[in-house]
Amino acid sequence: MSAQNEYTPADYRHRDRVAIKRALLSVSDKTGLVELATALSQAGVALVSTGSTASTIRSAGLAVTEVAEVTGFAEALDGRVKTLHPKIHGGLLADMRLVNHEEQLRELEIEPFELVVVNLYPFVSTVASGAKGDAVVDQIDIGGPAMVRASAKNYANVAIVVDPSKYSEILASLEAGGTLLAQRRELAALAFTHTSRYDTAVASWFADEVEAALPNQSSKTVLKNPGFPQAVELEADLLSVLRYGENSHQAAAIYRNTSPLAVSGIAQAKLHNGKEMSYNNYVDADAAVRTAYDFDEPAVAIIKHANPCGIAIAPSGAEDPIAAAHSAAFLCDPVSAYGGVVAANRTVTMAMALNLIDVFTEVLIAPGFELEALRLLIDRKKNLRILELPKNYSRETHELRQISGGLLVQEADSFLNFSTTNWKLVSGAKPDEKTLADLTFAWRAVRAVKSNAILLAKDGSSIGIGMGQVNRVDSCKLAVTRGDLRVNGSVAASDAFFPFADGLEVLINAGVKAVVQPGGSVKDEEVIAAAKEAKLTMFFTGERHFYH
Repeated sequence: MSAQNEYTPADYRHRDRVAIKRALLSVSDKTGLVELATALSQAGVALVSTGSTASTIRSAGLAVTEVAEVTGFAEALDGRVKTLHPKIHGGLLADMRLVNHEEQLRELEIEPFELVVVNLYPFVSTVASGAKGDAVVDQIDIGGPAMVRASAKNYANVAIVVDPSKYSEILASLEAGGTLLAQRRELAALAFTHTSRYDTAVASWFADEVEAALPNQSSKTVLKNPGFPQAVELEADLLSVLRYGENSHQAAAIYRNTSPLAVSGIAQAKLHNGKEMSYNNYVDADAAVRTAYDFDEPAVAIIKHANPCGIAIAPSGAEDPIAAAHSAAFLCDPVSAYGGVVAANRTVTMAMALNLIDVFTEVLIAPGFELEALRLLIDRKKNLRILELPKNYSRETHELRQISGGLLVQEADSFLNFSTTNWKLVSGAKPDEKTLADLTFAWRAVRAVKSNAILLAKDGSSIGIGMGQVNRVDSCKLAVTRGDLRVNGSVAASDAFFPFADGLEVLINAGVKAVVQPGGSVKDEEVIAAAKEAKLTMFFTGERHFYH
């Protein structure tokens, strides 16, 4: 025999299918536990368990051996020490492909395990509940991760299960005579992912605790950190491999966020009709929903290449508000709306569905659909991708963007504390109620437009949009050109300040009657002077809404 830890391939006996004779079960999440334990017991598998897991199994009338009976050592220190023992870990780590390991187990009177079912203390949900201090520390699992990692390392011999959704696979393998090597390797990969995420959650909590405990110091010595963790781990599972990415030569896939604190959004939406979503479909659909949900009123956004070609809210007194909002949004730029993505922040009605029948649309996404409207669209629009948002849809609080070598993280831009009372009237007369309403709409809507952004609005609808230009003058010209005859008497919003008066003069000359913009340019006085000369109503908001 070779020296210890210097085995050659000839020393190993091949093991593919491993029969399950003995299982160790220790779970915090009891979902499906009794059903699993019952099936194992009926198949003659010896069950070993701990604490509440053993009590649950025993209460179901099943025979189970307590870990303390195996180790000969009673649980100690309020359960902190129970599975950390050679009688347990020897059975988890023994490589039964090696005769030497098999002989050592026999000499030590240790029995191997072929199946280990463990999930960890609910640390994340405890933190999320608002618990503090020792109440959180008590939920840091020690023995659980040790068992998971030991079993995963020894996947050649042991199947490690950390997710109740995998119980059905284990039961199928049990009936087939045991688990297969490829299956155990896959389970091991999931197990290491599980413990990695757990450790990251613990590390992030401790980092926050350390920061919170820092004494008040000068901002020169302590970097201000408004809620950003010391480490970020992206937790996501493969949802689907897409046909291609942004272009046909790029491979692409979509992943579903599986973080315990993740919100539900586009990735969780239900596809009712049409082909599978493409990479670009997802990007545009996300931008469309983000835009429509910027408004409390019934609203519709039409998006093309991540930019809006129409945004509108329902006019007061509309018989069918969401249908009226869609009609108004479509009129902003019917040419660009061809092949666009449409999002509504209310249930799609039959009237809105009828609006869409004769318009080529790639994707329609909404929180719900009237049954008859859905039937009509499925019957008449075979290629229209119809997505229904999850009932618990909500916006992400932070946004991530990949850059070479790292990630950028920022708070999501929103209007949670929006109020026109914070605006400063710097030119012209105080607007009437209708004009102020249009300015309010335009200011909310311009956030969805790529910078440099100018949005013209009238009657709660965009009428001309200038987006993504490298100077604000060109954005103004584009918005005016697209607005055409409707520009006269409209209002405008600019996502950032006018660096000079030239862009504003384009709007004034086209007949815009009121403007809302952030202000803050070194040339503000020049811009204000131009507005005053034209008797233009202009507000400064004091905040900008860049969107790159």
